[in-house]
Amino acid sequence: MKNMEIEKKYLIKSIPDNLDNYRHYDIEQAYISASPAIRVRKKGVYLDGTLSPTYILTVKGKGLIKREEFELTLEKKEYDNLLKKAEGNVITKCRYLIPLTEGLSLELDIFQGIFKGLVMGEIEFPDEDSAKKYNPPAFIGREVTFDERFHNSVMSTMSEADISDLLALMNECN
Repeated sequence: MKNMEIEKKYLIKSIPDNLDNYRHYDIEQAYISASPAIRVRKKGVYLDGTLSPTYILTVKGKGLIKREEFELTLEKKEYDNLLKKAEGNVITKCRYLIPLTEGLSLELDIFQGIFKGLVMGEIEFPDEDSAKKYNPPAFIGREVTFDERFHNSVMSTMSEADISDLLALMNECN
């Protein structure tokens, strides 16, 4: 499935109360290529108390706020085979879907593993004009859309020292 993605990325000042009341799921993702961004992702969704993961191959075009995105559903075996070919860091996080005004929602990512302590959010917009005019709620911090260090594809290539610097930068920004 091909679509145009228009999104902004933010650091989060404070995590909303009652976080577990929001829909959420675990994500594991790795990059076969950081440029162009070719990613495999396992998205664990809980249905009736049972984990029902989905597997997705994503190719993203160039751009920071607006870019083409192509997604293809994979079988578990295909995901496992592609995951072996991934380079760099495997990124794990829990994503919470938090409704906002204007029909928008925040995809709040609380990172785990080597990026533990990083908390970011993404908001997808219907068009560029809406994205440019948007004024986020107070709990959302600094916008990092144009800071490539906060893009998952770049994070997948980071060394331990780079990760420490990123986490320190996140703390300084909030």
